[in-house]
Amino acid sequence: MNHYAAPVRDLRFVLEELLGHRSLNLPDFSDTTPDVVEAVLDEAAKLASDVWGPLNATGDRQGAKRQPDGSVTIPDGFAAAYQAYVDGGWNGIGVSEALGGQNLPEVVASAVQEMLHGANMALGLCPMLTAGAIEALAHHGSEQLQATYLPKLVEGTWTGTMNLTEPQAGSDLSKVRTKAVPEGDHYRISGQKIYITWGEHDAAENIIHLVLARKPDAPEGNKGISLFLVPKFLVNADGSLGKRNDVICASIEHKLGIHGSPTCTLSFGEQGGAIGYLVGEEGRGLNHMFTMMNEARHKVGIQGIGVAERACQHALAYARDRQQGRVSAARGGQECSISEHLDVRRMLLSMRARTDALRALALYCAAQLDITRHGNEPSERQAAQARADVLIPVVKSFSTDQAVEIASTGIQVHGGMGYVEETGAAQLLRDARIAPIYEGTNGIQALDLAGRKLQRDRGEAFCGLLREVAATVEKLNANAALAPLGHALAAGLEDLTAAQQQVLEQGSDPATGPDAVQGYATPFLTLTGHVLCAWQMGLAALSAQAAVDQGSADPFYTAKLQSARFAITQWLPVGRAQRAVIEAGIQCLSDYEVA
Repeated sequence: MNHYAAPVRDLRFVLEELLGHRSLNLPDFSDTTPDVVEAVLDEAAKLASDVWGPLNATGDRQGAKRQPDGSVTIPDGFAAAYQAYVDGGWNGIGVSEALGGQNLPEVVASAVQEMLHGANMALGLCPMLTAGAIEALAHHGSEQLQATYLPKLVEGTWTGTMNLTEPQAGSDLSKVRTKAVPEGDHYRISGQKIYITWGEHDAAENIIHLVLARKPDAPEGNKGISLFLVPKFLVNADGSLGKRNDVICASIEHKLGIHGSPTCTLSFGEQGGAIGYLVGEEGRGLNHMFTMMNEARHKVGIQGIGVAERACQHALAYARDRQQGRVSAARGGQECSISEHLDVRRMLLSMRARTDALRALALYCAAQLDITRHGNEPSERQAAQARADVLIPVVKSFSTDQAVEIASTGIQVHGGMGYVEETGAAQLLRDARIAPIYEGTNGIQALDLAGRKLQRDRGEAFCGLLREVAATVEKLNANAALAPLGHALAAGLEDLTAAQQQVLEQGSDPATGPDAVQGYATPFLTLTGHVLCAWQMGLAALSAQAAVDQGSADPFYTAKLQSARFAITQWLPVGRAQRAVIEAGIQCLSDYEVA
């Protein structure tokens, strides 16, 4: 019941049929064929399903443990599973050949990430943070830092972390107090960072911390923050590892979920100062770190989708096996499994439809990132970047919010058995619950969308997405079998267009704009997520219906049509209610007195 099967067919459907392998047409991927992509997905599925997946439950029960000397021991089997990942070259699949990677498109790397997170979210966090460190160093590190650290990070022999949060500096990083004192060609770092994912462990020979800190003479606020590279072990001139740096794990957090992932409090400089190296320009640490964070935010959305997929599989297996009650007299009245009850079917179909939709939107965003990095023309790259900027907060927040709901619904399918740990359904909810919080809480993502992303170009990039939704509506309406879906999607598009105009107008008012953006942000993002996911399922319906019309008897396409119909006719209306929330205004929020 607790087995995870990587959803290769579903991933291929998005890459091949919805996206048409468009990323492979970009010049940097001319040597990558659909056959290569298929082989990569198949091999990744074996690693996820056969190696990582079986460790998910045992890792949860055993957890990571801090030792008296400050070292951290991860659960049994995790180090070997991570080494299998490194040995297979998986850590560098989305990294350019110039940096030692395999130069595969982001859509393929994201598909692989989903499988790994679905198999074992706690273990998947380790390479996810390393990918962000690679991105930040590749963009902002000096040639010397890149030469010293990138090869091992790309290989996966060394892992990476991001060190932002301090006890007094969570979402407001202007309060960072970690110090960086210049000393020759390096700095002495001292201070404390909390909630550092995989900040200490025994799966890799070195850990490379990217740390936000400020020089003694730096101004207050964001402009005084710089980014520093602080290795766990110093690196000698010949590339070998030297002595231990002055950074230690002071404690690990006892968390609701992801027990196998060590979340550390790191102490820098207890013995005089950890040696660190400036990354990029002084005073631009937040700008440089956002390179890493944007990478991570998209992957957090992917992570949520992975857990949602596993919850779908888990609930469906239980529902098919659990005998309880009878079907209605109209359907025969015989004893049945709970999967025959329509309310259970509603839950199962809701879980499946939402997961399918979230996956399609996240991979569409990944395809935009491919164009951003590898497009033919500057204008093409700029347009894709603007679209990705709009999509990333939606993918991060909407996917993770939905993953929590999907995992919770999975428990409901199990009934009382879901509330006890033995079935494994509860772990998925506990694990998923962190994803809406880290890498910028989902409220912050909503503010980013409704404020900065929408206001900076007066909705131009956002409207580009709406035009694509409208084009899909036309295609659905032109197909007799799918016209009802076109009408339903058109209604959602009308709601989102009206909501966007209200948020734009009130959000741009100098007097009331900040409060308007704050008040409308979350319902606006929720409505956006529902409509864009319904759009993707409209495209899925068009593709599946075309296959059926051409004579395909593959039940996969029938299932996709069922998923699309549910998403557009029964799930989208839930999101459409957010228009009424926005039109009700924010007076009730501003008038609310917190006692």
